[in-house]
Amino acid sequence: MRALLQRVRRASVSVDGGVIGEVGQGYLILLGVRQGDTKEEARFLAQKTAELRVFEDAEGKMNLSLLDVGGGALVVSQFTLCADCRKGRRPAFINAEKPPLAEELYLDYVSFLKEAGVGRVDTGKFGAEMLVSIENDGPVTILLDTDEIMKHREAAK
Repeated sequence: MRALLQRVRRASVSVDGGVIGEVGQGYLILLGVRQGDTKEEARFLAQKTAELRVFEDAEGKMNLSLLDVGGGALVVSQFTLCADCRKGRRPAFINAEKPPLAEELYLDYVSFLKEAGVGRVDTGKFGAEMLVSIENDGPVTILLDTDEIMKHREAAK
């Protein structure tokens, strides 16, 4: 599972010309679900997202989490984060999870963000053509990849 976190001052997502989700200070999260991803990974990734310290403290250091600043999250499904671009010039999406299971894990991630204490969590519409608008703050953009994080955790044992 991959989550691309963009620290924002505000963000919104529209479908068919109407805003369906928006957030003020916090994250725009583009979430890609790969084949083999699990509910446990969704829970872990949501907790990591909520606790990652990338918001500035009074001294201007990235020392505060989304929870610390009371920020919100706008979560948008993004299967293209699962692209394999190693060969040729056209991305392959064979690693992306099939829509029914991908949507289930996407919704699990959203629920786990709420359980982690994120006060406002809005979403896009799974599988829809969406227009995302952001006012990126920093800009700060962080990629969290459960495969890489889990591999590092295993190596540290």
